[in-house]
Amino acid sequence: MRLTTKGRYAVTAMLDLTLHQSGGPVTLSDIANRQCISLSYLEQLFSQLRKHALVQSVRGPGGGYLLAREAPEIAVADVICAVDESVDATRCRGKENCQGKERCLTHDLWDDLSKRIYDFLGGIDLAQLVETARVKEVAARQDKIINGISDQASSAA
Repeated sequence: MRLTTKGRYAVTAMLDLTLHQSGGPVTLSDIANRQCISLSYLEQLFSQLRKHALVQSVRGPGGGYLLAREAPEIAVADVICAVDESVDATRCRGKENCQGKERCLTHDLWDDLSKRIYDFLGGIDLAQLVETARVKEVAARQDKIINGISDQASSAA
């Protein structure tokens, strides 16, 4: 399977955005700090997410990003596909030329697995994820750490 850090980071960033956009647009630097993802990498991901109408940018002071649709309307599979990731478990990327120019013995098995993974990820939306207890726990921990860093920086100034 070819789900790389690109897809994982995109889903993580979108989940972070979902959790924090109630206070207005969320900056990529805030997401980068909370999720330990490179800002330049997030810029690349959000460019693709914007092209696929999953996020919208808000310019100017207080600007950042917001979801372009409601969280229940954005499936995890949408996010992964928007950043050109694949959940294809076949060796041939579905072309059926796994063994030379022919289909291999296990092609149907891996193709079925790919479809089931896609269906699974397509059945989970961002709203469902943010409601899980463990996501809430992790988000609270991350916010506490980031707020502690901000408080220390303010005190030092």
